[in-house]
Amino acid sequence: MTVLNQPDPADLIRRLAHVRWIAGGTGAGKSTLARVLAERHDVFVYDGDLAERRHVQRCTPQQHPYMCALLQTPLEQRWTGRTPEEIFQGMPSLHGETFGFVIEDLLDLPTDRPVLVDDFRILPADLAPLLTWPEQAVFLLPTPDFRRHALGTRFADIARARANWGNSDHTEAMANRLARDELWDGEVRRQALKVDLPILDVDGSKDVAESADELAARFLLAGN
Repeated sequence: MTVLNQPDPADLIRRLAHVRWIAGGTGAGKSTLARVLAERHDVFVYDGDLAERRHVQRCTPQQHPYMCALLQTPLEQRWTGRTPEEIFQGMPSLHGETFGFVIEDLLDLPTDRPVLVDDFRILPADLAPLLTWPEQAVFLLPTPDFRRHALGTRFADIARARANWGNSDHTEAMANRLARDELWDGEVRRQALKVDLPILDVDGSKDVAESADELAARFLLAGN
């Protein structure tokens, strides 16, 4: 993890007490739930996907070797020609390379209302030392069938698929993506259980409204 110039861990915890975290696997509905919670409870959503585009400009080969290696890999080779395990091991987020950027961003935001982080890249072991209470964060993990449907719908848009996978074999890219994501989910689950942070399994049995109500209660947003 990128080391922050923050000499007092207790002060860092205090300064992040207004932040709530939604992380976990892809296709679990994180962004949808974040949007609903923002509409209902006037929280500010920190979009990890948008933030990552800024973070890559601040990466250096010395401090962020995995991110720099990924950026130098042609789009067509990021999801094909390698095993899912190789793709997984090359993830910058697995090595905590950009987590420090996220914290720096959050410390620069106003504190007059809750901030809700919607970010796939967060790992429980990195996050746990920064929380005031365990249910300040939740990790959503979709079942394989739920994710397959979600990503199948997402990448049915050829333009979107090409933007992610270039002109590679999209069938192979999707298969590797699904397998990589299962490895990521396994790592998130292992870490969350070890540090005793909440996991919510997503299988489609709850609608968005019900899930949003549950998260609002966990995050102590109901009064907002």
